[in-house]
Parts: sequence; C-alpha cells; structure tokens
Amino acid sequence: MTIIKELEATTAKLAAKGKGILAADESTPTITKRFQAVGVDSSEDTRCAYREMLISTPGFSDFVAGVILFEETLNQKTSTGVSFPEALKKMGVLPGIKVDKGLVHLANTTDEQITQGLDGLPERLADYKSKGACFAKWRAVYNISANTPCTLAIKTNAEVLARYAAICQAAGIVPIVEPEVLIDGDHTIERCEEVSEPVLHAVFNALYRHKVKLEYIVLKPSMVINGKACATKASVQAVAEATMRVLKRTVPSAVPTINFLSGGQTSEQATAHLDAMNKLGNLPWNLSFSYARALQDYAMKTWKGQAANVVAAQASFYKRVKLNSLAATGAYSEAMEKDDISQVA
Repeated sequence: MTIIKELEATTAKLAAKGKGILAADESTPTITKRFQAVGVDSSEDTRCAYREMLISTPGFSDFVAGVILFEETLNQKTSTGVSFPEALKKMGVLPGIKVDKGLVHLANTTDEQITQGLDGLPERLADYKSKGACFAKWRAVYNISANTPCTLAIKTNAEVLARYAAICQAAGIVPIVEPEVLIDGDHTIERCEEVSEPVLHAVFNALYRHKVKLEYIVLKPSMVINGKACATKASVQAVAEATMRVLKRTVPSAVPTINFLSGGQTSEQATAHLDAMNKLGNLPWNLSFSYARALQDYAMKTWKGQAANVVAAQASFYKRVKLNSLAATGAYSEAMEKDDISQVA
C-alpha cells in the first residue's frame, strides 16, 4: 500500500460521522495525579489495567474510531496477552500514539512554552508504526493573559506543529494537529476568540509552507470559551457560535475532520458544546471529539482500581462515548444525561 493510500484509509476511518477519538495518552505524571485523586496507586500494572478496562468496554467501538495511546501503553499487553494496538484493531478501532516530549520554556518569552520532541521523530515513528500505530498526536499550548500569547510563541509553535505533521505524513502516519488555547485564567470568551484566530491562522500558514496535505490531518483545537476563573460564563450557544466563527475564518474546507479537545470543561459541558456546534449546520468539516477527561472522569471515579467496579465503570464510560457520538451528529439533548443509556435512541 502506498503512503497516500495509507493516509487516505486512516483519515477515512477517523473522520467517520458519529465517531470520535478517545485520548488515553496521559503522561505518567498526569495519570498519577488523577489516580491519586481517586485513591489508586499509579504503577505500570494499574495503568495497564485501567486502560484495558476502557478499551474492553462492550460496544465502545460503535462510537470511537481511534484511541491515542501513551508510549507505555503501546508496548503493553492486555490480560489476554494481546498487545493494545492488536486488541484495538480487532475491534475495528485505530491505535494512535502521542509523540511529543512535553513542554519546555520558550526562550525570550515570559512564561510561554514550546513543545519538544522533533529530534529523532522519524525513527520513533517507524518504530511506532511497526507496533501498529496508524496516527499520531502533538500538542502545542498557548496561555491567555493580557500580553500572551506573544507573536513569537504563536509563530514558533505553529512551525513546530507543521514540521511534526510533515514528518508524520512522510511516514504514512496521519497527524493530529493540536493547538490548545488553555482554559486557565480569567479571560472572557471575547479575549479567547481574539487569541484563537491568529493561533489557527499561523498553524495553517505553517502547514502550507511545509507542504502538509490538509486532506490527511485531524485538527484538534480548543473551543472558544471563557477562562475557568472568568466571572462571566458564556452560554452553550455563545461558545458554539464563537468557535464556528473562528474556525470558518481559519480552517480550510480540505481538512476532513475537527475533533475538539475538552480542555478542562466538565463532561456535560464538552458534550453540550459539541452538540450545539453540529446543530448550527452548514459546516464544511466533520465535527467530533477527541476527549480525555471528559470521557473518562466518571469511569475513573467509579473504577477506583477495584476489579469489582469494572462493569459499573464501563457503563459510565459507555454512556459518555454514546452521548458524545450523538452530539457529533447534533442529536444530543441535556435530558439524556438523566436517562438510562440503554433507553437513549
């Protein structure tokens, strides 16, 4: 199969209407914090058991097209002795891999960051692909304040995202391009919109310069939303309209699918906002989800590291992925949150 055919096949599956992407690629420090919050010791075995609990949820593959894995998980096996990528592929779900190496300070800025990990990326991608990975993820972050993000941070992060995406496509790996405008802070939705537009303009300008084929990427942006500490909370409709306004101004229609990150929203907020955007209609791209905590939060709190809680935890996870699948087609309603999921059409 040629590289273009590989990219086409992967993109077509990831962009399937009504399906999203599970982000299960939390770094060890991040998942350790989340485990500690529910009283679970973080070890290689508990992390493996937790992620196996998620992907062995009956029926989850009806709503999830791909799962982003952390490198540790890519190399682990399930309790039945099957590698995680192989287990996913047997269910018709594509395995992906987080490939960035985290954030470091961006020189000559005040508290702004750049993502590292380009060195050796082609070799790592070849290894990940040999183990079953079909797509990859790289995250850049932008902090909103009165003076940030600065032009240097916007342009440098865009350049790195584009270099990563070009390297992925050359390897036959579909890149998830993730420019995350952080929800931390007290900024208004208007300030978030003011920042998000130039961030996305810079990303797509850089992708063009690096000759990245937009037909074979997944864009994973933040929604345009007020900061967590903002006194004025934007309505669901306002978030949907502001987000669509920015995306229509910046994202070419060649991009097949936009899979939002949840970025600190509650599970219910992330679902409601996705649904509201799809209800606006007249959209040039598929709109779906690539959530981590917004899909996993209830499941993790239910599981608590206990085998006896697995079935109940899987029921919580199943409900969230099904509701977000409905939101990805504009068929969700808030009333469904109270329903027995088996009764949700």
